[in-house]
Amino acid sequence: MKKVKVIYWISTILIAGLMLFSGFPDLISTKEAVEFFKQLGYPAYLLPFLGVAKMLGAIAILIPGFNRLKEWAYAGIFFDLTGAAYSGVAAGGPITGVLFFLVILVVLFVSYIYHHKKLQLTQAPVPAY
Repeated sequence: MKKVKVIYWISTILIAGLMLFSGFPDLISTKEAVEFFKQLGYPAYLLPFLGVAKMLGAIAILIPGFNRLKEWAYAGIFFDLTGAAYSGVAAGGPITGVLFFLVILVVLFVSYIYHHKKLQLTQAPVPAY
């Protein structure tokens, strides 16, 4: 039980930290974030929306309970990461940039899998009659 919780919390904190720290510049539309978005060919007005979504997703996976909300948050983070990787390559970025996103996706999957393992361990067994 302790091993499952430790793996879950380490991977979840890493993902949530990444989403929080990447979401804040988007939320306030920093000069660098706007410039990066222009390089990708996206409009700047999309930045605050993505910033809020990233931060809410990070909060959702950190707060205990709310399992259905966590499912949606994990899905949203997955789509954000895969969309970012695709956008980077499609805009002419190096294919090696995808490796960074693959590593983060592995951490995301570990968090998701261990979230479900943690749920199974904390649920009371159903008596067999």
